Amino acid sequence: MSDNDGPRKTGRIMWLLAWVLVLVLMTWFFQQKLEQDYNPNQQVQLLDNHTIVLEQNRQGHYLLSGTINGEPVVFLLDTGATQVALSRPVADRLALPLGRPLLLNTAAGQVTGYRTHIKTLSMGPLTLYDLDAVVMPGRNSEVLLGMNALRQFELIQRGSQLTIKYLAP
Repeated sequence: MSDNDGPRKTGRIMWLLAWVLVLVLMTWFFQQKLEQDYNPNQQVQLLDNHTIVLEQNRQGHYLLSGTINGEPVVFLLDTGATQVALSRPVADRLALPLGRPLLLNTAAGQVTGYRTHIKTLSMGPLTLYDLDAVVMPGRNSEVLLGMNALRQFELIQRGSQLTIKYLAP
C-alpha cells in the first residue's frame, strides 16, 4: 500500500460527490423549466386589482395557479365547460362534499359525476364566491374553470396572452 492511496481515494470520492451534485442541480433546474413551460402563470401577472394577464403554455392552453377554499390548485380555462369541474382525487384533497349524482356529457361520452359547492375560488386578486361545481371521474390534477365562473369576466385574447378583467356586478 503506498502513501498516495489515502489522498487518491479522497479525491475520487470528492469527484463522485461533485458529479452527483451536478446531476441533482441539473435535474432540479430542468424540472423547474418543465413546470414553467407547463404552467407559465404560477405567479399571476396583475394589470390592476381587477385585471390579470395569462400567458399560453406550449400546448396553447391557459393554466394558472390559484386556490379553492384556500387550498392550492391549478386551473385550466375551459370555455367549453358549463361549470367548474374537478376530478374525484382533487375533490377529496379539497374535502369537497359530494352531492347528488348526475349524468354528464363529455368529449369521451356520458359519465356519472356529482354536484358539489365551492365557497371561494381565487385567481390572484380575483375571488369568486359560492360556485356550483361538478366532480368527475378521472385523475386530472387540473381544475377546469368553466363558464359559470368565466362569465363573470371579460376575456380578451391577443397573440399568446389572455387578459381577464372582473366585471363588477
